[in-house]
Amino acid sequence: MSTNPKPFFTREQYLELEATAEYKHEYANGEIFAMSGASRRHVTITDSLTVLLRTQLRGKQCRPYSSNLRLWIPPSDLYTYPDLMVVCGDEQLGPGDPDSIVNPTVIFEVLSPSTESYDRGKKFHHYLQVPSLQDYVLIAQDEVQVEHYIIKAPQCATYRSLTDLNDTLDLVSINCSLPLREIYEGIQLAS
Repeated sequence: MSTNPKPFFTREQYLELEATAEYKHEYANGEIFAMSGASRRHVTITDSLTVLLRTQLRGKQCRPYSSNLRLWIPPSDLYTYPDLMVVCGDEQLGPGDPDSIVNPTVIFEVLSPSTESYDRGKKFHHYLQVPSLQDYVLIAQDEVQVEHYIIKAPQCATYRSLTDLNDTLDLVSINCSLPLREIYEGIQLAS
């Protein structure tokens, strides 16, 4: 009985493949993983967040970036595409890689059934290794549930849960207030 070992890819090989790939892939520990598409709810929420952030950050030193911009986390050598990132100040890029940011201030993930446990667990632990990260926000797409982790120090965060459409997500790090009613605008939620 023979087993085929998983192929190992270097970071450079991944970046070369990703530069011409038709679909996005995540890279971790020498493995490449295809990323799945998003649901209509997922896209609607991320679009609403992008509009809210662009409006509130206009003229400031922070910029929102959609899931088409890659994040590299050097300590764990993870390349991933968060649903939305906000970068403040000068963008810091990976060495020899003009398409990977290393210094987000805020990361948003819209939860999907296939990625929820990863976004809450292992991926969150990777994100905690990003020195510039001050806020991590998880947003449910099938109910009003926004979870806000305020990063206090490496591997240390405080937690806040918002579950009412009348609540507002306050992100002090970027001086933005995001009403949940506007985040969930256009989403049909169960009564």
